Amino acid sequence: MGPSGLNCVESCLNCHLRSRSFFCDLSAGSIEAFNKIKHAAVFPEHAIVLVEGQKPWGIFILCQGRAKLSTTSRDGKTLIVRIAEAGEVLGLHAVVTGGPYELTVETMQPSQLNFVGREDMLRFLKDHADASLRAIQHLARDCSDSYGVVRSIGLSHSVSERFARFLLATSEDGEVTNGTVRARLAMTHEEISQLVGTSRETITRLLSEFRKNDMAELKGSTLIIHNRPALKSLLGA
Repeated sequence: MGPSGLNCVESCLNCHLRSRSFFCDLSAGSIEAFNKIKHAAVFPEHAIVLVEGQKPWGIFILCQGRAKLSTTSRDGKTLIVRIAEAGEVLGLHAVVTGGPYELTVETMQPSQLNFVGREDMLRFLKDHADASLRAIQHLARDCSDSYGVVRSIGLSHSVSERFARFLLATSEDGEVTNGTVRARLAMTHEEISQLVGTSRETITRLLSEFRKNDMAELKGSTLIIHNRPALKSLLGA
């Protein structure tokens, strides 16, 4: 185990992290070919992996950890498009199209990422149909996620509605006890504001209001939903 606390899995051939949701859920032949072109590395928390606007030099597969994908305006305002989880491919769109990276990727915790250079990746996709299909599925999902961001920010009637929607989505896989839901939310108020599309001060104010009204609160990295129906009532039609 390294200083980050992660055991770096060097080979895809006997990787215990693989699951059906992973890009590496491929045929034995494709996995063996992929294993020859990828390079495994562990990144610390808050490491910048890819930079928006940068020329594409390869893709990263997030094997362990979490990362935030963001875009920044000319005046310095940052919007987090989504949070990447283990198994996701980062930078794939730019590598396939040849355009610049569209988002900046920053780790949110110590993470293992497998890197593949652009030319190697394009050749791999050309030679392995199952990998090409999985790449298309990833790109389609990324497109769908982007539509979701547009709908959430562009069509929501208020910031409180967007924030309530975010809290409900975050708590979907939480533990339920006597109607109270607890879920992990290891994000700062600043990161939440960038994901919801508002200011840090607004998030702090809304959390105070939700706690006062016994709807939801954030204790450290634990989100506690006391009243889901009340939160849902804030959502627009």
